[in-house]
Amino acid sequence: MARKKSTESSKHTVNPNVEGLHAEILEQPICDTLELNYMPYAMSVIVSRAIPEIDGFKPSHRKLLYTMYKMGLLNGGRTKSANIVGQTMRLNPHGDAAIYETMVRLARGYEALLHPFVDSKGNFGKVYSRDMAYAASRYTEAKLDPICQELFRDIDADTVDFIDNYDNSMLEPTLLPTTFPNVLVSANMGIAVGMASNICGFNLREVCQTAIARIKNPECDLLETLPAPDFPTGGEILYDPKEMRQIYETGRGSFRVRAKWRYVKEGNLIEIYEIPYTTATEPIIDKVSELIKAGKIREIADMRDETDLNGLKLTIDLKRGVDPEKLMQKLFRSTPLMDSFSCNFNILIEGMPKVLGVGEILEEWTAWRSQCVRRRVYFQLQKKKDKLHLLQGLGKILLDIDKAIAIIRETEQEQDVVPNLMIGFGIDEIQAEYVAEIKLRNINKEYILKRIQETASLEAEIEDLQKTLDSEARIRKLIVSELEQVSKKFGTDRKTTLIHESDVPAADEEDETPDYPVHLFLSREGYFKKITPQSLRMSGEQKFKEGDGLLAAYETTNRAELLVFTDKCQVYKAKCAEFEDSKASVLGDYLPAKLSMDEGETVVALCLPGDYSGNILFVYENGKVAKIAASSYDTKTNRRRLTGAYCDKSPLKAVRMLTEEEELVLYSTEGRALVFSTEQLAPKTTRSSQGVAVLTLKRKHVLDRAVPLAESPIQNVSRYRTRSLPATGALLREEDTGETQISMEI
Repeated sequence: MARKKSTESSKHTVNPNVEGLHAEILEQPICDTLELNYMPYAMSVIVSRAIPEIDGFKPSHRKLLYTMYKMGLLNGGRTKSANIVGQTMRLNPHGDAAIYETMVRLARGYEALLHPFVDSKGNFGKVYSRDMAYAASRYTEAKLDPICQELFRDIDADTVDFIDNYDNSMLEPTLLPTTFPNVLVSANMGIAVGMASNICGFNLREVCQTAIARIKNPECDLLETLPAPDFPTGGEILYDPKEMRQIYETGRGSFRVRAKWRYVKEGNLIEIYEIPYTTATEPIIDKVSELIKAGKIREIADMRDETDLNGLKLTIDLKRGVDPEKLMQKLFRSTPLMDSFSCNFNILIEGMPKVLGVGEILEEWTAWRSQCVRRRVYFQLQKKKDKLHLLQGLGKILLDIDKAIAIIRETEQEQDVVPNLMIGFGIDEIQAEYVAEIKLRNINKEYILKRIQETASLEAEIEDLQKTLDSEARIRKLIVSELEQVSKKFGTDRKTTLIHESDVPAADEEDETPDYPVHLFLSREGYFKKITPQSLRMSGEQKFKEGDGLLAAYETTNRAELLVFTDKCQVYKAKCAEFEDSKASVLGDYLPAKLSMDEGETVVALCLPGDYSGNILFVYENGKVAKIAASSYDTKTNRRRLTGAYCDKSPLKAVRMLTEEEELVLYSTEGRALVFSTEQLAPKTTRSSQGVAVLTLKRKHVLDRAVPLAESPIQNVSRYRTRSLPATGALLREEDTGETQISMEI
């Protein structure tokens, strides 16, 4: 109905500025627009542009390298980059600028890959510099690097499929038959539609050893031969085996990389000579300058970029008496000198994007490479069978060469030569064609005998190739042999070193966080504000959303830690300093979004644990109360979220931080109240403890709220106080209800 209505409501409009020009505007349902217009575009970006395939290349890389291969640049000399770009446009019609940028990233001079595929000459820029631009393609030269021999080996032996290019004028390979797992060796990043890929590079020698080990034993431990990624810019990986193992298993995760530096005592300076792969020298200098201007770093006299032909070097002049180790730890925490690399091993497998672990990638590569080797062996087998077939035909005329000559001489028409030879010797058309093409000088017994002697060796080779084709073990043995050759010929030592996180000194950020008094406000819907006393005095009434209101208010300092409890039995840890100073006239930060909570998760309470020396009280709807030691929520690592923060057996009614014991009033929906001391409860260390029964409830009634006795309107306290628990409490008298109920501060 909607589609019919859209068609009926189509209108014709006339452009008044162009005489005689009529434009027809048709309304189209949004679903049809997405299906017919957007989805093909999205799939094209995913499959044909942004996501690498099992050979480790995107289509743009593959088209460029194959063009250079066809230009004879694997063994020949360099040619102008502009020439290569122009030839590549026969396969990749996306403009010379895009093609040249692809070449730059693959070039040795750019230093973005551990094993570059383009041997470059001229200025190709640097991956570690944002402002160092590469020269135009007319000024630079390039050819294929020797390692490309392993990309194109046996490409003409039917190892991979070929397809027509965009205008059907030539063929191009769908994949390159790489003899090593290039997908793990070459770093690759791509952003598609609705998905992305970010693959870090690994050391070639380690990858080959790991591939061999996995072929021989699928259950081998990858970390033994492939401990961590390796980057062309070097640096140091803060190594956590558990974290790395998770990345290897899932294909997702992150790890930290930091710069390498040395202290030069003679000049009282620090030299930084390797930086993380994810950053550049300019952002580092900009951030350090910003920190110096803000007064957060006072130990630096000057910082400059001294990068030259010898490589990267950032120099920091120190003021007198500065400890270089402490300064670098501070710079690691607050500048891009230490950065995280987020892994997302998203690869196209037979046209479908899949996120795979390292083991799964090696398994897929081995299966694909086995297919390539099998196709190569089959191609060689057919070639030798064809040659044997010709020699067998030649052998049949050996006994009577004169008869063959007579048949040819007595045949009047050329087109009858082959048929007459077929009839005369009982051979097929291919064999007869071969015999008919023998040169006159070769019609002698010696030549024919020499050719026929090749038959025995050919039959042996064919038998061996057939055995290889029928044996998976032989195929795997060939792959292992090729991997060993590649590792020996092109393998290099690691550039990125590993430092165990346990060896890294703990970060002391306390000195960097400014400390001053603040007031905290939390609304019922989860909006949070941090306001300084001065701003609070100058402000008017607190602003809340319609239907929202104040849930809790605290006085503390900017260095205080926060525990934010949610309705999903989780607690999020944060620091006041992470929130910007606010005003009463704004709504504040929405905690579910600020703390990256799960979808639908809401805030139920906020606590200030201080030094985690007290207890946290949890009051549940079923009348139970749990007293949990605050130390149970203290963690040595920087974990931001703890699951199982409290018991999930009954809805939570109140949470209160206890720095000292106090008396509370529990109210039930029956109209009863009970006064008890928190001293009567024994603290528990298990966060999910159900607690103990305090308020006994009748059927269909629940605990309504909890209020500190000092904030309650109760006059006759002894009526409601109890010494033994659990208890039902006493019915509220009118003088103890008060005109308004004061809810517990949580």
